[in-house]
This record gives sequence, C-alpha cells and structure tokens, in this order.
Amino acid sequence: MAKKTGAKNSISAKKPVENTTVEKSMVKEALTVYQTLCANPINLLNSSKKGLDAKAAIDFINLSGFTQEEFQETFKTTVKTIQNYNRNELKLDAALSEKLLISFALFEKGVTIFGSAKEFNSWIHQPAFGLGDQIPFEMMDTITGIGLVDDELTRIAYGDLA
Repeated sequence: MAKKTGAKNSISAKKPVENTTVEKSMVKEALTVYQTLCANPINLLNSSKKGLDAKAAIDFINLSGFTQEEFQETFKTTVKTIQNYNRNELKLDAALSEKLLISFALFEKGVTIFGSAKEFNSWIHQPAFGLGDQIPFEMMDTITGIGLVDDELTRIAYGDLA
C-alpha cells in the first residue's frame, strides 16, 4: 500500500515538458538526489522497497525531456496518477520506484556521454546499430531493455560501436 511523504510538486496535465534550456550541470545537480539511492544493488533494492516519493516521477519527467505520453508508455502509469500520489503525499510502489531509479542512472550516464539531456533524448529516439537497429526508447519499458540500453551506452563511451 502507498505511504505518506512530505514534498509536493506539480506538472501540467497536457503540455509536453520542454528540456531545451536545462544545462548539463543543472541536470547532474538534480540527479545527485537519486544517485545515492541507486549507488549499488543493495541501495537500489532498499530504496525501491521503501518506495520513492511521487515527486521522483515528476522530477524524471522534468529532467528527461520525455513527453507525458512517453512517460506513461514507458512507466505504465498515468501522469494523473502520479499527480494524485504527489498531492496525497503517497509513495510509489517498489516496481515503479526501481524502474525510476534505474532510469535516472541511465539518464545520467546518457547526459555524461552525449553532453546534454537534449542530445541524449535525441539519441534514444533513433535506431541504434548496437541494439540491432532498435530504438532505445522503445526498449525502456522493461528493466531488461533499460539494461540493454545501458550496455550500449557503455560501448559508446568506450568507442566500441561495432
């Protein structure tokens, strides 16, 4: 069951979130909050089981450049549900919390490799050779898919594009 928490935040219900003015340092600073929660597998497990504040999902939407529709497709929940959880100070369940934390880590890695949130967001929407020409975003609806995208980012970081 959902638990109460403290912070409130909101996003508009219909408008896509723009990310063009978010600088790399601002993104990294915002992601720092979630780094310790997924710094190692034990922290990830414990943080996921405790459940994240719904604000984490709102933070992800605002930082990632995902439209609300993309968020809903990837995380299999509605923005309205997240807003209601946030308004009622409820925690997210373990599965959604885990997926968000792993996605934050992936997003941070992508921003580091590509230099900006905008460039990373552009990359995840293009076919990737190392992923069998699949579009990374379309793989991010499962933990396995996120892991494959993460592996591809590691290959890119080390220049192993073949």
